[in-house]
Amino acid sequence: MLDPEFSHRLVVAFLYYLYKIPGIHLLARLLYTRLTPPLPVTVMGLEFPNPIGLAAGLDKHAKCAKGLADMGFGWVELGTVTPQKQAGNPGKRMFRLTDNKAIINRMGFNSVGIDRFLRNLRRNGKAGIIGINIGKNRSTPMDQAVDDYLMAMQAVYPYADYIAINISSPNTSHLRDLQKEPNLETLLATLKNEQIMLGKTRRHYVPLAIKISPDLTDEEIAVIAKLVIKHKIDAVIATNTTVSRPGLEDNLEASEGGGLSGQPLKTVSTDIIRKLYNHLKGKVPIIGVGGVENASDAWDKMVAGADLVQLYTGFIYEGPAIVRRTVRGLRRRMQSSGDSSISETITKARSGIHLMR
Repeated sequence: MLDPEFSHRLVVAFLYYLYKIPGIHLLARLLYTRLTPPLPVTVMGLEFPNPIGLAAGLDKHAKCAKGLADMGFGWVELGTVTPQKQAGNPGKRMFRLTDNKAIINRMGFNSVGIDRFLRNLRRNGKAGIIGINIGKNRSTPMDQAVDDYLMAMQAVYPYADYIAINISSPNTSHLRDLQKEPNLETLLATLKNEQIMLGKTRRHYVPLAIKISPDLTDEEIAVIAKLVIKHKIDAVIATNTTVSRPGLEDNLEASEGGGLSGQPLKTVSTDIIRKLYNHLKGKVPIIGVGGVENASDAWDKMVAGADLVQLYTGFIYEGPAIVRRTVRGLRRRMQSSGDSSISETITKARSGIHLMR
């Protein structure tokens, strides 16, 4: 019944202040984490307690990572954070399409900036695996975009278990141009070189993932896959929100500008994952996101090629219980197959599909 963005801020503030109360952390773990069964999976060299994570966008400012992790997620991705503080786009910028279990947003990387973001993270603490999603400032010219990503990457490197490079939000002008071959070649080469240098100086390797758009052509997917393999990027997150309106072309509520997430994105995202996997062939892991509401949706994405799956809009509509329900559903599939890991079950399912073809 409340404005979507106000609700968003209210939930983040509620979790932030709730976790100031002694014992809440333990209570939350009792109610959620301990009821979420273990379903371990190793991706990017990281051992995730289960393959269901929270996508970037909910905790943009690193204010409640511990509270969100306690809801049973295998990991939490924070951000998107930009080097400098910025307000994002003006006016009303988030819209619910309740009947379609979807959200349209045109937030535009509203961010407290790297310094405040990291202060929040240090102050509030982290629990479990944390990904940090970074982007460029709107005021930074496109020919200097790499500098923003370098600055952000250097700052978050000591605090992240992996770093997500957001080059696919539709709400920052021309950002998606970074997915084009010449720009992406330069960006990935520069960031990979910096990752190697930071790994040596800090004696700790932090994986890099790039987050791509669902609005790519087959040719663009092929180019991205080629460059990801060439530059040894550690993962691809597929996908961000879409500027298309699949199945909603006649829906007046869907006419608002911005990126669409939720149920209508489900098939589009899964198709991108499948095409991407056909190019990567398991050489680079995929994190699938887009329209996941239950274990069946997560399974479809994993069979299509995803090694991990993230929730966002489904979490908004279904609440925290979606995490344990999804993990339990995947675990039942693993047990019914007689396998010792969900990765083994997924590998068999993918092989079966290829054999049928």
